[in-house]
Amino acid sequence: MKVRPARIRESLEAMQRQVNGMENPLIEAGTFSIGSRVAYRHEGRTLEPINGQFLMNFEEAGTVIEAKAHSEKAAIAIVSTASEFFSQGVALEEDPESHDQAIVTYQKVLELDPQFAAAHINLGTIFYNRQDYLQAEDHYRKAIESDPRYALAYFDLGNVLDETGRMAEAILNYKTAIQLAPTYADAHYNLALAYEKLKQPRRALLHWRAYVKLDTSGPWAVHALHQIRRILAADQLRVVYRRGQTAEPQR
Repeated sequence: MKVRPARIRESLEAMQRQVNGMENPLIEAGTFSIGSRVAYRHEGRTLEPINGQFLMNFEEAGTVIEAKAHSEKAAIAIVSTASEFFSQGVALEEDPESHDQAIVTYQKVLELDPQFAAAHINLGTIFYNRQDYLQAEDHYRKAIESDPRYALAYFDLGNVLDETGRMAEAILNYKTAIQLAPTYADAHYNLALAYEKLKQPRRALLHWRAYVKLDTSGPWAVHALHQIRRILAADQLRVVYRRGQTAEPQR
């Protein structure tokens, strides 16, 4: 795609430094070539990882960097066309007023390549933000079908399941995301929240601790540290109470 291997490697390493828990940006983020550079999408923003710049418009139609090579010329042609539509969809998402058009564009991607997991993810996220959880869930599940090692898809599906009250299944999906990407900080954070909702503080504690190891200074780290202190304090009180109950009467 006219991007030097050294540039790709440098960009991927920068992406991993910038996003806690991102182990494989080719799987976990929408990654593009823009001329001789690499850009990626994270939390609705498009960035150039080496210099950390936000990108509002592509310099030229980007093409998704595919993690898997296609052997047949026909397949390559399809992916190339789908990738061009995908790039347009990402650009359209930058403006909230263009989200309807972005949906149409991503649907065109899936007409050309139904296994385009990143398009399912981005569609799911648009619907999730609109609180259309039914369609969001459908696209996240299709992303997993297309790429069973897509950690972000399991994380996003977990969020939908959490929002719709299916906590046990949400926990399973957060755990799968962590199995695929053990340093996925946001998955640890949301898994801890899920255990808190189920009144299982000790299990939550494990993931609060994992999170603060990955995010030592961010705003969410402050909340995680507060939760750790709260759980430990409550646990100490329970230990004292149990000892008081079982203690022998003094003579």
